[in-house]
Amino acid sequence: MSKIRKFTQFSFRDLVAATGPTILIIAALCLLAYVLVDPTPPRHVTLATGQENSAYEELGKKYAAALGRHGIKVTLVRSLGSQENLQRLQEGKVDIAFVQSGSSDGRGGADPRLQDLVSLGSLFTEPVWLFLREPVKAAQIKDLKGLKINVGPEGTGVPQLFRKILDLNGIEPDEVTLGALENTPGTMALLDGSIDGLVFSSGPEALMVQMLLQTPGIRLFNFDQAEAYARRLPFLSHVVLPRGIVDVGRDLPAQDYHLIAPTATLVAREQLHPALVDLFVQAATDIHGGTGWFQQQGQFPTERYTEIPVSRDAAKFYKDGPPLLQRYMSFWMANFLDRMWVVVVALAALLLPLSKVVPPLYVWRIRSRVYRWYGQLRTVEQELEAAQAAGHPELAKGLLQRLDEIEELVNQISIPLAFADGLYGLRSHINFVRQRVKGVLAAGDAAAAAKDAAPA
Repeated sequence: MSKIRKFTQFSFRDLVAATGPTILIIAALCLLAYVLVDPTPPRHVTLATGQENSAYEELGKKYAAALGRHGIKVTLVRSLGSQENLQRLQEGKVDIAFVQSGSSDGRGGADPRLQDLVSLGSLFTEPVWLFLREPVKAAQIKDLKGLKINVGPEGTGVPQLFRKILDLNGIEPDEVTLGALENTPGTMALLDGSIDGLVFSSGPEALMVQMLLQTPGIRLFNFDQAEAYARRLPFLSHVVLPRGIVDVGRDLPAQDYHLIAPTATLVAREQLHPALVDLFVQAATDIHGGTGWFQQQGQFPTERYTEIPVSRDAAKFYKDGPPLLQRYMSFWMANFLDRMWVVVVALAALLLPLSKVVPPLYVWRIRSRVYRWYGQLRTVEQELEAAQAAGHPELAKGLLQRLDEIEELVNQISIPLAFADGLYGLRSHINFVRQRVKGVLAAGDAAAAAKDAAPA
């Protein structure tokens, strides 16, 4: 069998050797970009809601169900209300929370609790409900002097709001007895006559609101000056509870009620993953986008009515709608493909310069198989020249065996056809050096014979 290997059309081994380090570098950098530039969304978030049986708690369950359909577990954390939710957000104890507008103590962006927080938008108006027990009669806020009014714990934000209302009416804090019971025990106290009134802020879908609006002996306070309050306190709006909205057949309520209402907002830590921001805003659109007692179709959620800066991702959602990929595929697949754009950009940035390096490196590896034998040939020639210079050409006899060994090894080289000229050139040069060696040896032999034939 011939020792000369067949020529190949393409050297896959050399291609792998030439591109292997480059591929590893690209893969490592792309993986680094995939992990660091846009990490995978967490599968678990904590949402601070409100008190037991509050509208915030009921809404929290809806959000948990909405995100649960995408494999995101939402842990609901009860709280006293907006003030406590802001504190927990700032301390990093929760990722997202319901917060009532106006909870920043009137200092807006100067409130240190708002640092590193962003708003995902306003969800709905959250009227201030002031229920009074009959036979208490109060047509204006100043008529509450001397009464026992439960405003809830400080963490709810309602005590701060109600004190602002009292201050606008020129009522000193000691002229009204303000209680700090939570909503449920406060309601029980109102029903058993322990207090004269109950103040809280909540959406109309809250069970407590629905129950108190239909409880005999409990009357809703009518804020006749609601528009004035909305002008004096910018975070409030004037809303109207229409006559008969609770029960048209029984005409409940029997009149229109004017109410003042802050808005409920969804506030998150600034580090919340953009993909989760999209999910929460999309859930908010599904949950709050319909009509209600105080809103029209599509009025909420909105990036308006919040003193906390709106998240850039949320603002983009309100402007353009959900991300394109999420409209046609699952959340996780859309997020994966969206993140892959980062990898594609990194890959393109690397391929452009590296594409100029790999082809020459491949060519060098192929040609180096041939070129390295030229060093052996040069060594043979140097030894031949040294033998000639020393006047002992017979020392070159061993060089023929060296050349035969070199040629045998060269004949075993596997090389692509495109580079065959280099291999044939090497073999011709081996033969050239062999002829030189033979010539030197022949000349030496002739000189020796002539010397022997010369007369003594």
